[in-house]
Amino acid sequence: MVQKPMNECSHHQDKGKEDAYMDSCPLFKGLRQSEHDAFLQRHASALVQVPKGSLVVRQHNPIQDMLLLVKGQVSLRVNTLDGNVLELERQEAVMPMATAFLYGREGRYPFDVLSLTPCSFLRIPKAAWLEEIGRNITLLQNFLALSADLTAKYAAKLHHQTLKSLRHRVALFLLEKTTPEQSVVVLNRSRTQLAEYFGVQRPSLARTLKALEAEGLIHLEGKTLTLVNKPALERIAHDF
Repeated sequence: MVQKPMNECSHHQDKGKEDAYMDSCPLFKGLRQSEHDAFLQRHASALVQVPKGSLVVRQHNPIQDMLLLVKGQVSLRVNTLDGNVLELERQEAVMPMATAFLYGREGRYPFDVLSLTPCSFLRIPKAAWLEEIGRNITLLQNFLALSADLTAKYAAKLHHQTLKSLRHRVALFLLEKTTPEQSVVVLNRSRTQLAEYFGVQRPSLARTLKALEAEGLIHLEGKTLTLVNKPALERIAHDF
């Protein structure tokens, strides 16, 4: 069932200060505890609670606020032109959403944000956030650095998605999840969620996994996947 965006969801605002670990976020790296506390005090009234499974924002919606995840986990997803869903990544608190697009001329969300757990967000008006980074050079530097890093990360994911086959991407994914000493991967996503991660339909992923297993490269049992022939998977992963 399609969920409504956050501004249409059932939610409430909490006037109390959120117990957020701001120093775990690269946005607030290097700030003093007193600065963390003052920031939260200034924006405590902007706290919004969102239930699990909510579509917090929809791709292409205008960005009206600085949206800061202070509790919970979300999935960032892109709807592709062929009708599939590509999961860019999962983010845990504390992290801001779509920082690089906040002050763009159009300023629209480049992805859906789906809450995977009950979540809390600070919704800070763009003008208020501009005042925050204008008064604190460390916060400004962190904001610019994080925006650049996340943009590069998402661009690389999309570039990889368009140039590589599903077989290649699955092999690379499995190799990245293992070590030379450990050849077992426990899949913490359902098959549907894993298909969304790769931006394909579930049957396509199932065919690819079945083919790799038939070739003797992997063995799949439930959520446990064993890499049987790592050298062959490495050749697939690095075959341009």
